[in-house]
Amino acid sequence: MTTMPASYTKKLILLITLAACSQLIFAAEKTDSLKKAEINLDSLKKQVQLSVNDSLKGELYTQIAGQYMGYDTISNKKGRIEYQEAAIANTLKAIHYFSKYNDTIGLRMSFNNLAKVYHAQKKYPQTKWFILQSNSLSRELNDNPNIITSLIELAALKTEIKDYTLAMRDLNEALALSSKNHYVRQESLVQLNYAMLYSSLKNPSKSAKAMKRHLAIDDSIRKAEEAVLAARIRMADSLAMAKKKAYLNSNKGPYAFNSSKRSNSLPYLSLSLF
Repeated sequence: MTTMPASYTKKLILLITLAACSQLIFAAEKTDSLKKAEINLDSLKKQVQLSVNDSLKGELYTQIAGQYMGYDTISNKKGRIEYQEAAIANTLKAIHYFSKYNDTIGLRMSFNNLAKVYHAQKKYPQTKWFILQSNSLSRELNDNPNIITSLIELAALKTEIKDYTLAMRDLNEALALSSKNHYVRQESLVQLNYAMLYSSLKNPSKSAKAMKRHLAIDDSIRKAEEAVLAARIRMADSLAMAKKKAYLNSNKGPYAFNSSKRSNSLPYLSLSLF
């Protein structure tokens, strides 16, 4: 039987201890965040009960629903479902007040949240209906970025349920809008969804081309952002140098007179020596 060196044993014990400490810290942080969420929920629920202004209740219910929208972080299946149902219930309450006061932005946000939850539950008819409501409101507001977002979501849903023809139609419209309005980030996302759609259609060649375009757009965005950052750094450096130069010029001392005044100052200086 071979015995391990003492130094190796000590290192092994140290690693096990560190791993255990990390797990304890993670568990403590998770417990702390859950407690904070519970406190925030209680506070929001009290605000709803005490609020005498109905126009504020839509936003309050949306914030409560937002606390439950983090259902992905719940590992327990039963707890995750409870969070999803609570998110739906509070969002529907928010819709009641947003409808009452014709708050289209609040309504669209609520429709997006419901579409997300129903999609997670694989309830596709409800998902599609709420995405379409969001899309309709965005068109009424002539809000092209959100029209594109809803079209991409519709295409993703239709790809998932194998409605490929309609998914392609939605992506084509999303691409036309994003290209026309120079929304490069959304155009990149459209290309990514084309890649996934062509992959589902068993067309690896077109999928690869779409993915290449997606990566190329992302690369151009990154380079543009780096150029802007470099320009800001250069500007900041120039301003710092200008401030430093101005400070040095203002602190040259009492005898930092210019050449135009030198002839008048010399007699005074020479007399002051006697």
